[in-house]
Amino acid sequence: MLEQGIHGRVRRYWRHLDIFQFEAWLHAAIPRVAYTACGKTSQVPVPWAREGSGFTLLFEALALSLCKELPVAQAARHLRVDAKALWRRIEHDVKVARAQDDMSAVRHIGIDETSLRKGHEYVTAVHDLQQKRLLFVTQGRDHQTVGAFAKDLAEHGGNAQAISHVSMDMSAAYLKGVQQQLPQAVVCYDRFHVAALAGKAMDEVRSAEFKSRPGAVAQALGELERSSRRSLSWAMRTHHAAWNDRHMQAMYTLQRTNLQSARAWRMKVPLAQVHEAAAHSQSHEVAREGLERWIGWAMRSRLDPFKRLARTLRAHFERVIAGMQQGCSNAFVEAMIGLMQNAKRAARGFRTSKNFIAMAYLRLSKLKHLPANPFEPAAPRFAGLTTHWC
Repeated sequence: MLEQGIHGRVRRYWRHLDIFQFEAWLHAAIPRVAYTACGKTSQVPVPWAREGSGFTLLFEALALSLCKELPVAQAARHLRVDAKALWRRIEHDVKVARAQDDMSAVRHIGIDETSLRKGHEYVTAVHDLQQKRLLFVTQGRDHQTVGAFAKDLAEHGGNAQAISHVSMDMSAAYLKGVQQQLPQAVVCYDRFHVAALAGKAMDEVRSAEFKSRPGAVAQALGELERSSRRSLSWAMRTHHAAWNDRHMQAMYTLQRTNLQSARAWRMKVPLAQVHEAAAHSQSHEVAREGLERWIGWAMRSRLDPFKRLARTLRAHFERVIAGMQQGCSNAFVEAMIGLMQNAKRAARGFRTSKNFIAMAYLRLSKLKHLPANPFEPAAPRFAGLTTHWC
């Protein structure tokens, strides 16, 4: 390059880290070199900024670290820049970091969906259950999303044939995609979704009874205070370890009645206990016998929601058993999706799905090749010395 003639110079400027409370800008006259071999003229790259960016590398790294913790609009106000400019940097840096991401060790994955915005617009998220990180996000929730994940996995050094376990809900679309793209993987219906179905069945029984038989319910719960009645539905949905005195009083009164709601709660809890016993024993027979016993009980319960649940579990019996034995759970996936939704609410929604997906990768993928925060605390130079103040 030094042998080429300078065709001219162009004035450029970049936003840099602030000096005290003042904005700092770098200005430079960048040479434009005329290459004799190809006849093209191009601008010489500078070491302090990437091409096309109006920020220095240090300022861009600081902006990215703030966007990991704050809504982008709020980070833009702190940095006194345009939010659109930050979004462009996020998308670029995430794309570069993901291109270098290694997925060769992925073996156990969890698949779930989350809403992007109102109007039944969804995205599918795939997580690595062993390394506890987000692998892939795409729009939609049909079987083609699993194919898109398999393609992305191959592009990052992974092997779809090496996936041994897939934890997911009872979605027919996801099941079709897994059977097509990951036929060797064991499909596990995790206990989180099974428990959610049992909780939904219990809520249906309680809601229908409280609406159709308000007099009988009021008579059965007559000795309860009004505040305890309001606590009843919450206590029925939660684990007993989270109950306070008011919840325990409400549940004690409920269990002394002949209400269907009491029977529904007594059916929900043993299903969770079947999962716990199977996970503790790691025995196929214990899991099979426990689930068979619960299904038979539910079919005789004369509670239609639980009878429907029993038929659902019987239709997916082996995959539910696999979830019990392998201990596969989408609890981490649900937690990560909750963080994604919290980020969306904090930002008061994302304008595009591309922004939502970029933010999900930035915060949840544990990408190793993102720019480092320039203000990260450095290790002490003399770790073994003690400072004495006079």
